[in-house]
Amino acid sequence: MPSKSRRDAEKKLQQLRQTLAGHNHRYYVLDDPQIPDAEYDRLFQELEQLEAEFPDLITADSPTQRVGANARREFAEVNHEVPMLSLGNAFAASDIEEFDRRVRNALDTEQPVEYFAEPKLDGLAVSLRYANGRLVQAATRGDGATGEDVTANVRTIKSVPLTLQGKNYPALLDVRGEVFMSKQGFNRMNAGLAEQGVKTFVNPRNAAAGSLRQLDPHITASRPLEICFHSFGRAEGGQLPDRQSELMTQLRDWGLRVAPETRRVKGAAGCLKYYQELGRKREQLKYEIDGVVYKVDRFDQQRVLGFVSRAPRWAIAHKFPAQEELTVLRAVEFQVGRTGALTPVARLEPVFVGGVTVSNATLHNMDEIERKDVHIGDTVYIRRAGDVIPEVVRVLPERRPKNAARIELPAACPVCGSHIVREPGEAVARCTGGLICAAQRKEALKHFASRRAMDIDGLGSVLVEQLVDDALLHTPADIYRLSDHKAALIRREGLGEKSVDKLLAAVAASKATTLPRFLFALGIRDVGETTAADLADYFGDLDALKQAALDYHKAMADGLAEKDLKALPLQQVGNVGHVIASKIADFFSEPHNTRIIDELLALGVQWQKTAGTAAGPKPLNGKIFVLTGSLNRMTRDEAKVHIQQRGGKVTGSVSKRTDYVVAGVDPGSKFDKAQQLGVAVLDEAAFLLLLELD
Repeated sequence: MPSKSRRDAEKKLQQLRQTLAGHNHRYYVLDDPQIPDAEYDRLFQELEQLEAEFPDLITADSPTQRVGANARREFAEVNHEVPMLSLGNAFAASDIEEFDRRVRNALDTEQPVEYFAEPKLDGLAVSLRYANGRLVQAATRGDGATGEDVTANVRTIKSVPLTLQGKNYPALLDVRGEVFMSKQGFNRMNAGLAEQGVKTFVNPRNAAAGSLRQLDPHITASRPLEICFHSFGRAEGGQLPDRQSELMTQLRDWGLRVAPETRRVKGAAGCLKYYQELGRKREQLKYEIDGVVYKVDRFDQQRVLGFVSRAPRWAIAHKFPAQEELTVLRAVEFQVGRTGALTPVARLEPVFVGGVTVSNATLHNMDEIERKDVHIGDTVYIRRAGDVIPEVVRVLPERRPKNAARIELPAACPVCGSHIVREPGEAVARCTGGLICAAQRKEALKHFASRRAMDIDGLGSVLVEQLVDDALLHTPADIYRLSDHKAALIRREGLGEKSVDKLLAAVAASKATTLPRFLFALGIRDVGETTAADLADYFGDLDALKQAALDYHKAMADGLAEKDLKALPLQQVGNVGHVIASKIADFFSEPHNTRIIDELLALGVQWQKTAGTAAGPKPLNGKIFVLTGSLNRMTRDEAKVHIQQRGGKVTGSVSKRTDYVVAGVDPGSKFDKAQQLGVAVLDEAAFLLLLELD
């Protein structure tokens, strides 16, 4: 190509980039190419040649720069400012009708609710961030709060625009989607791998996940990955539509591909009709789906409905029927869980189900074994639904061999030899070994140190098992005595002085926690994150909860009727009925549990105490806050905790329902929105005064 002046080159480069971006959009997003592949290749080569002549004019959003980074040694962590929540699952029409009833009750309406229905793509969830229209970051879902930075790899996906199209997009947009492989792309890739003598993938979902998480983006670029967007996490500096259905149109106008086969429907009947129609078309679709998703269409109604635990109340996934296969049950083993529960596991003749080879399946408990009349040697139906653990659905008694043996509950724990008990009215049998049982000890310690509990970075499953085997860990309190064994830790293979120092620093940092995290970490049966938060909110501190638990335990021992137990403080906590209350009471009545708690407190584990709802109304009850800008005295997360401890609620966007906007340094568009709506704005000094911290 003849040499060009720099000015002519800049003009031609801009023209070529815009032209190629437009053709990319029509090909990968709209599925409507307007030029032959050969013409596209000619334009692309012209761009490459011109950029080679003027390398200083190459821009990050050029179509030639989708793969621009070398192989990475590891992925960095990305904290999702707005969590990437999971969805509740439904498997039957009655589940959807119940979901619709809950939605209408919460919205206080008898009119049919409008839902946005979309296929549930079977891939890997990601979040992409665009700043001023340019792609700046991409992350996997991870645990919902923290994911992996896969920006370099996502840039290689042709259906991902490096620059948004159109206009009026937000200055900052976090958009969520699903990375997947089409059936055709998957089959073509596997055929190529087989020809090279390389191990092939089992199904498109595993292929997509494995390809996106390659440390070398050049490998990712060679894989036929695609993406569809379905929602947003955060948007600032722009106006989004009022409905999910309108948002999908807007995303498409900005060049972001959305799933086909979407529709707005009315009520449960509309949802079920859509589900049936898509189910009939499932095999003909170009991509794998494992169900459909229904979302309340209006965003204002979504905000009213809110969230429960880690899932929205305004959306649900309706799964397609699970795939089943026949195989033979060869043996049964009993595994001991964190709470001592024994789970019978079927050892099977390996069988291919739902895209994977299955050799183990759960039998749940002895009641299920007896109900299904399962014998060793039986021919059984195995069901695998999505990523759910495979289960034995039913047996074929007509194929039962004469020597088929009944499945018996062991009298002693297979791990520690302790007595096995099965409480009246409960299907689950449990080991009585408690902390002397290695199976329970290891799982309890793993849970205690996990991210959503005490969040001790570096104390993972493998290390916990090793430290238990080395007799360095017996109880959670021993974690905070690890500094006494620093020399022994350094001598461990795979560790070293720097790693040990980092681990001990994480252990020390975890001492400053919150009461909900601490309660969840203790592993009380049936006390998950939501219940732990409810208990902490109601009682405010551990002593009040402990006393309520002991009072409840005494009342049960005295024979107080269940209807009278409802009046006791422990059952005044939301979602805590007699069953959960009795387990909390049992936990705090055990001397070894309270001894370990006392040891943890003596070793420095602490949290900020509050009065709790039980002590009377909180000063900020029902008040809705929005935080914007940077504060000097605390982080946003710390400010959020202060607000919640006083009964307030923190949301991510300003509306007429907002009571206060707390504006720090560089507050951004939320400050402007508050002024437009007449919402009270607090500077940091006024905020601290409201919290009574100044």
